[in-house]
This record gives sequence, structure tokens and C-alpha cells, in this order.
Amino acid sequence: MEIIAQKPMRLDKFLQKNLDISRNQIENFIKKEGVYIDGKSCKKCGLKLKGGEKISFTIKKAEKKSVNSIDFDIETIYEDEDLLVINKPPYLTIHPAPSVKDATLVDWLVKKGVSLSTISGEERHGIVHRIDKETSGALIVAKNNKAHINLSKQLQNRTMGRYYLALIDLPLKNDILVDKPIARNPVKRTKMAIVNNGREAKSAFIKLIDSKERNIELIAAKLYTGRTHQIRVHLESLSRHIINDFTYGFKKKRDIIGRVMLHAYMIYFIHPLTGKTIIKKAPLFEDFTSMLSHNFSMKEVHEKINPDHIIYRFDTAF
Repeated sequence: MEIIAQKPMRLDKFLQKNLDISRNQIENFIKKEGVYIDGKSCKKCGLKLKGGEKISFTIKKAEKKSVNSIDFDIETIYEDEDLLVINKPPYLTIHPAPSVKDATLVDWLVKKGVSLSTISGEERHGIVHRIDKETSGALIVAKNNKAHINLSKQLQNRTMGRYYLALIDLPLKNDILVDKPIARNPVKRTKMAIVNNGREAKSAFIKLIDSKERNIELIAAKLYTGRTHQIRVHLESLSRHIINDFTYGFKKKRDIIGRVMLHAYMIYFIHPLTGKTIIKKAPLFEDFTSMLSHNFSMKEVHEKINPDHIIYRFDTAF
């Protein structure tokens, strides 16, 4: 692929603008794959273009690798030639990393022979966005680079997003919109926190059902930005915590159900080829459903988590 630089600009900013993917993805691509500027190899992200240079690069095809330890399957919610939407199980890591020993979602996709985009780098083939290891639910995978670029742009301008369900340890007083900046916790670097000079972060929360003892509430959340641990950090700022989220302040004895009770319930996006708006629901997993059945009337749960009801609540509350 070749692009002509029209004006002076840093190389990484120029590619980010033309490919519509994140700065981190661009930096990873330049450093690992490299680009050619007027025929000369360059792996320097901050190189200053003068304008008029011919920038060329090759996006490699995803290579299949043998993964023998995959003994699980993943539910596919939607699939066509450009993308698929899966229902990620809890405890599944999205992509390989030095610290990850178990098979990942990317490993499963490669073993299944799914065609994947390569714009995010070798370890993240097809991955447009991610959710935490313990969080379950809807996640979109790009099958080609054109779809990946389009979906990444939607992620940035928020035309693509998700509605989450969460079980929290104390009912909210009201439906609420939280607009508080988030950055890396200055004391504990494995956590995020509300930080005055952090990145903009906005979340909306609506009340769905209180348990009979009023010690657990089922809520829904919608994100207007995509910061790491955003839902968990914003709830902590309200002195509320997702059940079993010990990282962000849940204090009670660890439940038999040990994972964070957060599920990406619905995903919406504009199809990169057809332009049609698509909304898909990711069914709840057994551990989440079990906790609901022990604390709520399931008849009421089904009424409250009806997708049309949730969308209506957010549209009218904020």
C-alpha cells in the first residue's frame, strides 16, 4: 500500500489519520513491521515528514499456528465475510502475552481458521477492542483490515458501543451519569483511578432491580468513552462495587462465584460494508444467571433485561 504525504507531519500521526486506528496500534505496526519512505526503511514513529514523500508498507496476512491446548469452544452470535461477534466466556484472555500461559481468544480464532485482520500486530490479529479477563460478553472481531479500520473509527467516535449488566453490592440512589477523568493509579500501577488530569471518561448507570434484602442490585451501564476498567472505577467513585471485584473495593467474603459479575450484554455498530446498524445480544453465562436466580425473581429479571427496555431506559434517562 502506498500513500503520499500531503503536508509536514509526524509519521505516526500521518498513518493514524490515514488508517483510522489507534496511536498504540500504529506505533506497534511501525516498530515491528516498518514502513518505507521514498524506498528507505523506517521504524521511527516520530520521524517528521516534510510533505511529498511516498510512504509504502505491507500488511501481512495472519499466520496460522498450532495450538494444541484449546479444549473449549466459544459461542458465535453473528458472523459474515467481514466480521464476527462472539460471546466471550469469563476467564478467557483476549490475546497472547508473555505472562499468559493458557490459550487465548486469538489462539482459538487462529485454530478455527477464521480469516483475521492484521493491522493490530501479530499477537492481536482481528482484535478491534477488548474486555477484561473475568468480564464476559459481546466482543467484535474483524476478519479483514478494511473492516478493522472502519470498526476502529466507530470505536473512537462511539458509533460502536456496548450495554453492560452488573451486580453491585449496594443499590444506586438514582440513575446517574458519571463524568470523571481516569488515569493509571499513581500509587498502585495495576489499577486505574479518578485523576484530575486523567483522560476524559463518562459512564451512565441505570437501576434495574433491587434484591429483597437490598444488598445487591442489578444495574445496566453504557460507556461514552472507552477507558480501562472504566465501569469499575466509576462505580468505586460512587462507593459502589461490582460483586467479587476485590481490586476496586468489594469487601465481603469471596463468593462461591469468584469472578467479577460484569457482562457485556449488547453490542451495537454500523456494518462496515452495508452501513446497516446492527445490535446483538450476548446471552448470560451460568454463573451470572445462578446469582440472579438466587437473589431476584427471574420473571422480573427477564422483563428488565429485555434489550428494548434497556435501550429505552438509557434514551429517556440521559
